[in-house]
Amino acid sequence: IYPACDASKPYPSHELFAEGFFLERKDMDWFTDHYRRTDEDVRGPRFSPLLAESLDGLAPAYVGVAGFDPIRDEGIAYARALRATEQYSQAVAVLEQATMRNPKSMPLLGAYGRALADTGQYAQALEALDKAHTPDNPDWRILNAEGAVLDQMGRHVEAQRHYEAALKIVPGEPSILSNLGLSYALTKRLKQAEATLRQASQNPNAGSKVRQNLALVVGLEGRFDEAERIARADLPQAEADANAAYLRQMLAQQKDWKKPGRQIRIPRPDAGT
Repeated sequence: IYPACDASKPYPSHELFAEGFFLERKDMDWFTDHYRRTDEDVRGPRFSPLLAESLDGLAPAYVGVAGFDPIRDEGIAYARALRATEQYSQAVAVLEQATMRNPKSMPLLGAYGRALADTGQYAQALEALDKAHTPDNPDWRILNAEGAVLDQMGRHVEAQRHYEAALKIVPGEPSILSNLGLSYALTKRLKQAEATLRQASQNPNAGSKVRQNLALVVGLEGRFDEAERIARADLPQAEADANAAYLRQMLAQQKDWKKPGRQIRIPRPDAGT
């Protein structure tokens, strides 16, 4: 409860709630100074759990954060770290308590919505994400996350409208284009999917998954050699081989996708972090 998770660096809440509340920054400094033996201690995982090499294998945990606590942001960062290691249930528990204490915090609601999506609670995820921005001040990251959730629910037309709205705010953003391309692929509009994913892959900020998704769509269109070249491009040999093997495995599962009623099984759009 109210965990101190990282004493190695400052967080915004350290300054935001440094004075004027029950627990102040000087109190936390006092606790830290009495607990550590040397400055090096604060950079170790026994003092700062967020600095552990891995959070895998942890026991189920309840984590609560307080809205006006100097170390509030450390608890939120811990929840995000749990989510990043796919300990989704723990992340939901942490963020649920945080949003109960801070029901108007849009960043918290956004993180909570994404965590709910990770656990398959799509209706609740949409409800949280909808509160994480406003119609007069839309957040493209939230629109992108809402689109990803709608795609997971099979509501692809609505999802595509969300991606298009997000692109009006940040034209050419590769994470949105990647999700839009996957959404087109899920509705078997492969030419549009390819064009959209090619546009995303040309952005220098595009992640490796964008290229993998493009290769998969090109393969679904029957251009297998080109798909493998895309999957291997500019990668070390071992990583290129792994990408090519993944591509072949995914394509092997799609043999009957053109038949009526059959769905394309591809990676789902990403709700982000």
